[in-house]
Amino acid sequence: MSSTTLKQQHYATSGLVIGYALCSSLLAIINKYAITQFNYPGLLTALQYLTSSLGVYLLGKLGFLHHDPFTIPIAKKFFPAALVFFLAIFTNTNLLRHANVDTFIVFRSLTPLLVALADTAFRGQPSPSNFTFLSLVVILAGAVGYVATDSGFTLTAYSWAFAYLVTITTEMVYIKHMVMSLGLNTWGFVLYNNVLSLMIAPVFWFLTGENFEVFTALRSSSGSLFDVNAFLAVSLSCVFGLLISFFGFAARKAVSATAFTVTGVVNKFLTVAINVTIWDKHASPAGLVCLLFTIIGGVLYQQSVTGSGSQQAVVVTKQSDVESSLVGDGDSEVESEGKV
Repeated sequence: MSSTTLKQQHYATSGLVIGYALCSSLLAIINKYAITQFNYPGLLTALQYLTSSLGVYLLGKLGFLHHDPFTIPIAKKFFPAALVFFLAIFTNTNLLRHANVDTFIVFRSLTPLLVALADTAFRGQPSPSNFTFLSLVVILAGAVGYVATDSGFTLTAYSWAFAYLVTITTEMVYIKHMVMSLGLNTWGFVLYNNVLSLMIAPVFWFLTGENFEVFTALRSSSGSLFDVNAFLAVSLSCVFGLLISFFGFAARKAVSATAFTVTGVVNKFLTVAINVTIWDKHASPAGLVCLLFTIIGGVLYQQSVTGSGSQQAVVVTKQSDVESSLVGDGDSEVESEGKV
């Protein structure tokens, strides 16, 4: 292979990794900004599902990607997973509505601990190694310290935080248990997730009463529905939701599982730095120190699971597949790091 070709591959791989890192680190902040400008979380997530569904469908038609065809039999099997996914996104959006980005990152960082325990209890997986368990304890200690020093503590915000923690943990374990057996490729997973979630969205839209707020705004022809800043924030959120799906998928193909997971953890440092720099919606200095401990625990956790054998590396890769296809993680990392 010529040196020119190697350089081209190097630049292409670097571009994909940088694109994923930027999308992942920015998405939680963009979603937070979007929900402050457009205070309709149900409608916001529905627009994100619509954008991603149409984006994957159109890009597939144009030949830029390949996704599994949408069929009713697969959709029926996939629906329970899509429902859990929707609940994770729903609680995530409401968490960002009532709390800052730092609170989201702390509770998101707790998911490896709960997933490890759930895997051992319900899926018969081996217990975490001593090093892995130590890293999870560091994450937990940082989270407890953050909560103890959080001057912005409110019952509503932390109720949504705990609801998010339960649903995202359930989603991680359930998807690893069932969805992977369906044999869908990543873009097929993204398509099914978003199309089915878009179908579920109106139910919660009416259950929460948000439909009355939206209809009132439409009748009055005023409010955040017609604000230019809100339109730009929502559009940016939808576009980045689709972008992180693309860059997450492409980066996983271009680099090793270890490099991809380390990139996901480093993104959290970038997210915190950006969040502290651009506005005042962040934790106190003591809270930021505790937040950094949870991220350091995340680094130790990634080192432990990616360095202890091929079987665990496969699990990490599958979990990364799930996370990076969430629109709005996240930190697909929901985050999720995309959406969740």
